[in-house]
Amino acid sequence: MDPLQRVQAVIDGRLPDRPPVSLWHHFPPHQIGGPAAVAAHLDQLREYDLDFLKVMNDNPYPHAGLVGSIVDLASITELRGDEAEFQRQLDLLADLRRELRGRVLMTTTLFNAWTVLRHLIRPPSEHNPPELDAAADAPSAQIREMLAVDELAVRTAIGQIGRSLANFARRCIEAGADGIFLSVRDDWVDSPRPGVYARVVRSADLEVLEAARAGRFNMVHVCGRAVDFRSLADYPAHVINWADRAAGPSIASVKDWVKPAICAGVDNLSTLPNGTPEDVEREVADALKQAGSRPIMIAPGCTYDPAKVPAANLQAMARAAHAHVYDGEHA
Repeated sequence: MDPLQRVQAVIDGRLPDRPPVSLWHHFPPHQIGGPAAVAAHLDQLREYDLDFLKVMNDNPYPHAGLVGSIVDLASITELRGDEAEFQRQLDLLADLRRELRGRVLMTTTLFNAWTVLRHLIRPPSEHNPPELDAAADAPSAQIREMLAVDELAVRTAIGQIGRSLANFARRCIEAGADGIFLSVRDDWVDSPRPGVYARVVRSADLEVLEAARAGRFNMVHVCGRAVDFRSLADYPAHVINWADRAAGPSIASVKDWVKPAICAGVDNLSTLPNGTPEDVEREVADALKQAGSRPIMIAPGCTYDPAKVPAANLQAMARAAHAHVYDGEHA
């Protein structure tokens, strides 16, 4: 099979010749947009012989000034989805589409409305693998404080961001992406009071996914330690990716009921930076064993730190997936 056929087989629940594999990390600032970003993505795709491309998006959300108080929430309005910061990503997608010529499926990163609001409160100075301690996230704590004072103002801002992201998602598909990679995280929201995510954030997530429904490779990435994994796994997407090892749940515990195709298996926070190639190969083998007869895609649970992860471990991950041949006749 070629990479496109291999990934599509897993999405359809059919056995491919071998499990598809991919991996991703945040590129440095000079590789966020333009020719340098195109080269960075294509180099990684070729170096590890990946089966699909997750296009990184570290462009800031288009908004003038920071959000420091409830009053500032009123400055958040609906955007067209082609403002300068969005357009930089749209241009990248168009350029990658021309280079790839449909040989692999390409999904582009969108952070959901809560995450965007966090970034408007405290813009990230750099992008690193996620911190799993949700209680330590100061911007989320500030949003929760705002919710306690004026929930309507927060819900309105989340809604405006969600509609803006929906407009952007629609344009991403038009620009050449095969789908979106929507990053969601409910432990920032529902710690310590469950139920807020469903009331405040879920509808914005669903609006973004609805806008991308023309895509054929929409992925939901569950970041952090999910409070309600089942609810997020029920989102209308083709694939679900999460940190099955660092955060849970395990592949074995969800394989019989989760609807989207599974994309997981390798610990991005521990094994990739600190393990040996043999450790990585064992995790790939174990992930496939947990999945049993269900085909899955092999990937880390989230981004990895390229400054800390040996290339040999990434090569081992790809090599283990490439070497595994599914028993029986594949579709």
